[in-house]
Amino acid sequence: MDGYEQDFYAWTQRTADLLRAGRFAEADIEHVAEEIEDMGRRDLRELNSRVQVLMKHLLKWQTQPKRRSRSWSGTIASQRSELEGLLTQSPSLRPKLAGGLGSNYDQAVKLAAAETGLRKEAFPPSCPYRVEQLLDDDFLP
Repeated sequence: MDGYEQDFYAWTQRTADLLRAGRFAEADIEHVAEEIEDMGRRDLRELNSRVQVLMKHLLKWQTQPKRRSRSWSGTIASQRSELEGLLTQSPSLRPKLAGGLGSNYDQAVKLAAAETGLRKEAFPPSCPYRVEQLLDDDFLP
């Protein structure tokens, strides 16, 4: 535990040096394992966050056609681009998209309702988008 809680950055540098030198017995393996797991959870949180922002903007696009803006289409494009990059880097996250569609949609509706002033009932009761549509650069509802 030496260093991990006192100076995280220094701990990461020392641990990396130890691992590169093959001095595994000296490394704080328990914390290394925790940090690796945290990196995976962070990627999953990023995936869900980006999907929610993307769906929020698709919902706004769908329900408020007169308020459509370049800002909305720009956000849609950038979220898709970031999602594609994340999925390229970590393809094992792709199945998580379909599995999290319902809960991410529920969050997107809350966010869209808060931003638009519309009631949650103004949005479809369940996710109207397929994963393929979410990732399709040409799809707009």
